[in-house]
Amino acid sequence: MRTTEKAEESAQSGGQRRKRGRPPAEIDLKLVEDLAAIGATDEEIAAVLRVSTDTIGRRKKDPAFRDVLEAGKGRGRVTLRRLQWQAASTGNTTMLVWLGKQMLGQRDKWEDTSADSNQPLPWTD
Repeated sequence: MRTTEKAEESAQSGGQRRKRGRPPAEIDLKLVEDLAAIGATDEEIAAVLRVSTDTIGRRKKDPAFRDVLEAGKGRGRVTLRRLQWQAASTGNTTMLVWLGKQMLGQRDKWEDTSADSNQPLPWTD
């Protein structure tokens, strides 16, 4: 094709060049959000969507895709927190202790700050 023919073709198509390569994969953003909400990794999301992890990496550059991914992750964290609170409120002592450590700075180790704390305990028979 000569240069003038290329120019004519470009003018007829509105000045846009034809894109080369594979067309972009169709990705269900609702599914991406749901997968992110259950903590799926990029590899797992790619496997479910039947795309490569490189595709997921490229799509993360798109603000809309990134927002959907972050919304799903946030929803997953909130769901987990809600379930933890429910477990703690029903008396699950393990969850109560864990939440106390995480949110209230509580700890298991008791430290005696008195001067005699390094002395052995008295022994009597």
